[in-house]
Amino acid sequence: MKPLTPVSPGARVALGASFFVLFVALWAAATFGGLVGKTFLADPLTMMRSGWTLVAEMGFAHDIGMTVWRVVGGFLIATALALPLGVAMGAYKPIEAFFEPFVSFARYLPASAFIPLLILWAGIGEAQKLAVIFIGSFFQLTLMIAVAVGNTRRDLVEAAYTLGVNDRGLIRRVLIPGAAPEIAEILRMVLGWAWTYVIVAELIGASSGIGHMITDSQALLATDQIIFGIIVIGLIGLVSDFAFKALNRRLFPWAQLGR
Repeated sequence: MKPLTPVSPGARVALGASFFVLFVALWAAATFGGLVGKTFLADPLTMMRSGWTLVAEMGFAHDIGMTVWRVVGGFLIATALALPLGVAMGAYKPIEAFFEPFVSFARYLPASAFIPLLILWAGIGEAQKLAVIFIGSFFQLTLMIAVAVGNTRRDLVEAAYTLGVNDRGLIRRVLIPGAAPEIAEILRMVLGWAWTYVIVAELIGASSGIGHMITDSQALLATDQIIFGIIVIGLIGLVSDFAFKALNRRLFPWAQLGR
């Protein structure tokens, strides 16, 4: 094992799976062995039985679908607005000087702090939940995309100008393609953050969604259902993360060179 030395795909899968096996084994030992009471932490088997009941009899699949819709909807709205603004900020320094102080200020504001205002303005419907995800994602995306575009290699820019490209062509043919792999990774990371925002939004004033189920389970001290909801969130995030990585490798194969 050497620093920065890659491992084979098979070894990566085996190592990743082994951690999950170890984690579940420790969890089972702590719960079945009586080290932790079931009131505070349900055992894996009880959690799985409760999860099946939630999905098969209590309509939890609808809650999952609603949460996924909210995450995807809010994230896509944030991306559609952050992408052009971030590119413009990265390409043109006056635009960056105009927007960056406010964007840097706003990205430190926790999205959850806006929930009382958003409920006042938009009620407790879907608009409020989409707005929470938008606020939590938009400013992070904008600044990170601007940095990625602004860090384009200067030799590529100079070469393009030498070949006679104009400003619009530079953005379209050099800046955006050069930053595209990094922008794709930024989208993948911020999508993970969006999941934390939607659960916070669903904890207050929601009638559906994974966060709503977790809140109801808390009132009943049903830790088995709470844990199942958390695991479902993690599994959906893991699948979307792997899908994002596979898509990025397919769209930008040159980004893997030298890694």
